[in-house]
Amino acid sequence: MNDKDNLRRVSLIVKNALILTMDASHQVLDNGAIALQGANIVAVGETADILQIYQAEQVIDAQDCIVIPGLINAHTHIPMSYFKGLADDMDFNKWLFGFIVPLEQKLVDYDFTYAATLHGAAELIKNGITLANDMYFEGEAMAEAVTKAGLRCIIGDPVLGTALKDDSDIKKLGSAAIINKKNYKHNPLLDFSLAPHAISTNNKAILEMCAEVALQNNLLVHMHLSETAADINICRKLHKSRPVHFLKDIGLLGAKIIMAHGIRVNEEEMDILSEHDASIAICTESNLKLVNGFAPIKQYLNHNVRLCFGTDGVASNNNLDLLTELDFTAKVHKNINHDPTFLPAEQMLRMATIDAAKALYKDKELGSLEIGKRADLTILDCNSIEAQPLYNPYSQVIYALGGRAVRDVVINGELVLRDKKLTRLDEAELINTAKNYRTMILKELEQ
Repeated sequence: MNDKDNLRRVSLIVKNALILTMDASHQVLDNGAIALQGANIVAVGETADILQIYQAEQVIDAQDCIVIPGLINAHTHIPMSYFKGLADDMDFNKWLFGFIVPLEQKLVDYDFTYAATLHGAAELIKNGITLANDMYFEGEAMAEAVTKAGLRCIIGDPVLGTALKDDSDIKKLGSAAIINKKNYKHNPLLDFSLAPHAISTNNKAILEMCAEVALQNNLLVHMHLSETAADINICRKLHKSRPVHFLKDIGLLGAKIIMAHGIRVNEEEMDILSEHDASIAICTESNLKLVNGFAPIKQYLNHNVRLCFGTDGVASNNNLDLLTELDFTAKVHKNINHDPTFLPAEQMLRMATIDAAKALYKDKELGSLEIGKRADLTILDCNSIEAQPLYNPYSQVIYALGGRAVRDVVINGELVLRDKKLTRLDEAELINTAKNYRTMILKELEQ
């Protein structure tokens, strides 16, 4: 009998890698391997040890590569991919209400959302992102598109007061998320949230109903918080309190909740967020491009508020490169706080992996490379001029590599990017479709 006959068969082995597990012990493996069986990680260890126990149908040689858990983009608007570069270099209100919202009202339907989501999902995957927490319309179109791409996604059922006609509409809040959660319960890539857009775009009754629906159905709540000065002023005028106090009073902080931006949050509000285990998704590049300011990251961390990162939509960021977002954020906040030791590289990577998984209540399945967790991982190629020499792998990932270094991506045990090539999608077809939609959008703008 051949020795190989005694080896345990698995579906995929990644070998000869420098592995950053992001587990609780901060384990780093210099010549590591990961064995995957279907959607799950079954072994993590030294390459020699793994190969003595397992053989695989497919083997990826990750020599001169860093392997990390799949990156988690905690705040996106994926179907806005077709609005990239459309309305740049203008103030927030003109950008949002003068260009984006009118175009959405004219163009967004099932077909538009499906095509734009496919495009955005491809960009996310090529940037090493394996899970996106999204907020947009046409949830079923999004579900079908991300499933085709092989991307893991939490799809937010958006709630906008202007779109609700009467009390019967308010009573139906969350129905799309609940129905989709049931219809797609056997799809391991999908989950659904309730996404009240913001305090400023919904009245008190709507937000109270969101809290009730979320708590009754164990739904994640995903919303914007204190993104602009106007958000604070509107909340004070309408509700006689600051936003976090208001959310606490109406019960929304009692639900599982993640909020994007959180730029204008004071320290008393931070204590409330910490007490309620609420998380903030920092979106530095989008905020700076629209001149909305800097999130108070140091104060958040001092108050034990869980932080993670999002790119926001490409209409306000222009890319979905989360590694670049981490690099830029760390450097900016070192300067803001006059402290070069602030936000070290390992901490930044943790916030984009295991901390983000905790913020989305997915840390039992995702966020670190450990036995029993889902097989989501990103392989970064370090066999290049810009990636060598390599001393500290965390520093290299955050400060040197960026999305251009992503070589392979595994989601739920499947290679969805191999040698920088999408395995489920035709990239040329995606580009041609985007060009066709560009023509359509330009015609709409001329009218």
